[in-house]
Amino acid sequence: MPVLRSGTIALALMVWFAAPARAQDTQNEQLVKRVDDLTSLVQKLQARVDELEAKLGTAPPAPAPVTSAPPSPAAAPPVLPQTRASLLGGTTVNFLFDGYYGFNFNNPVGRVNLLRAYDVSSNAFSLNQADVVLDNAPDPDNGKRFGLRLDLQFGQATATLQGNTSNEARPAIYRNVFQAYGTYVFPVGGGLTVDFGKWASSLGMEGNYTKDQINYSRSLLFDFLPFYHMGVRANYKVDNLLSLNYWIVNGTNQTEPTNGFKDQMFGFVLTPSKSLTWTANYYLGMEHPDVLYLPNYTGNSLPTEQGLAFEPIPDSPHGKLHIFDSYLQWQATKRLSFAWEGDYVLERLYENSAPQHVTGTAGYARYQLTSKFALGARTEYVSDRGGLFTGTTQAITEQTFTAEQLVADGLLLRAEWRRDASNHPFFLTDTLNVLKRDQNTATLGVVWWFGGKQGVW
Repeated sequence: MPVLRSGTIALALMVWFAAPARAQDTQNEQLVKRVDDLTSLVQKLQARVDELEAKLGTAPPAPAPVTSAPPSPAAAPPVLPQTRASLLGGTTVNFLFDGYYGFNFNNPVGRVNLLRAYDVSSNAFSLNQADVVLDNAPDPDNGKRFGLRLDLQFGQATATLQGNTSNEARPAIYRNVFQAYGTYVFPVGGGLTVDFGKWASSLGMEGNYTKDQINYSRSLLFDFLPFYHMGVRANYKVDNLLSLNYWIVNGTNQTEPTNGFKDQMFGFVLTPSKSLTWTANYYLGMEHPDVLYLPNYTGNSLPTEQGLAFEPIPDSPHGKLHIFDSYLQWQATKRLSFAWEGDYVLERLYENSAPQHVTGTAGYARYQLTSKFALGARTEYVSDRGGLFTGTTQAITEQTFTAEQLVADGLLLRAEWRRDASNHPFFLTDTLNVLKRDQNTATLGVVWWFGGKQGVW
């Protein structure tokens, strides 16, 4: 009996000590199973993410697969493929097409709309412009202080911007290069941004790309003021309210200079609030050439510039050009915005010549009825004393009404009615040498664009 009791006790003790061990083994097996299940789930999720990113074209380099065992410390790091984003280096590639059909109710000879910068044709399907814009902007906040921009342009607007031989002796060389400049941001104060190259002029409120304007057609003042410059410009950000601008350039609408004088511009941009911006500029130039180019010259006694003969102009004019330019932009409400522009331009042929004056003002309004539909209006008055703008002394008014429908992101339709009127007969009619005091036009414009560049181009 004592033996049996002692054996029973021993057996009970063995069972009691073995039970926790079996429970511990069961828990370990369950833990290992859960780790394996989680590992499998992570691998499936990673594969799905890689698949989705590959479809979007933004897949990062694939990480090493997740395993339950740690990687060997002797394993070399994998060679990662270079992504498309790194090949472009942050450059956006952008495309724009801008076309229109316009009708002039004067039915003018040659189907020509006078005093238009871009919509120059009547009763015609027209290509206003086709553009390719490459932009690699500086990003000083992330250590990248340089940038580059290139705008290539084709179409009617190209001839307007760079087709005048009175400004460009050799326009064909640069005709399709609307903008090309490099940028560097110096770590001075709030930031000193310096550009070198050819850029669109910021004299006047309106710009080149239709999608960023209130109306489809451009104002009279846009047609008159400079389109572009070649040289160096600097912008210094004093603080969040004020920035200062300075340019030194070859001239107005001159990639190559026509004289040895270098034009200069001084200006500022004041932003007293997020809804209000005031820009003011003073431009000093001398636009009279000191040489005469002779494209049809066949002799060999004159000097040439890459094959184009020229001769100096004796006692060439040295009269100066003065442009006082100011514009104000106000976002009155989320849907309603206003703008105003005022310009005064004075030029003399010689320093003691009687001046020619152009005075102009324009008012703008835009109301966003829905997220995709908006109405815009512009009214304008220009006094041309001495014919500096139009070739004859006259006063011109202009009223424009525009309806805008954003069909989709990157597709814009605009329908526009415009009336130009003068105090003298000036506008073409259906009879040669018979002029009218006004012209009325109706235009339907369409603009497509796409690319990575956001905001105003």
